[in-house]
Amino acid sequence: MQTGTPEEQWREDCAPRRVLELFSTKWTSMILHTLHARHGGSARTGVLHRSLPGISKKMLVQTLRELESSGLINRHVHDSVPPTVEYSLTELGQRLVEPIELIYDWARLNAPALDALQPRQSSRRR
Repeated sequence: MQTGTPEEQWREDCAPRRVLELFSTKWTSMILHTLHARHGGSARTGVLHRSLPGISKKMLVQTLRELESSGLINRHVHDSVPPTVEYSLTELGQRLVEPIELIYDWARLNAPALDALQPRQSSRRR
């Protein structure tokens, strides 16, 4: 927002704050990126789990549920034995992947500078 933007555009539930809320868990962007970049927009739960080293099954399912309730992915249960669940990006999810990919490209280009940063105390990177 620009200097002098009306006060109501800075309210607590403004669009920029709502989009940042989507990223309140560290796995949100990784799941969306992985669905898009590695699986063409859709994948089964197990495939996603194997594609995301470090995520627990519980965290994956929890984040997928949040993404589904946010309207960023669809969940489809296939009528098979055993039943399989597939997740796919919605139109809104596909549009959100665009800026995520820009950030990931920026990170790759600036990897040496990012590697030189001191890790946060809560970081697994040491």
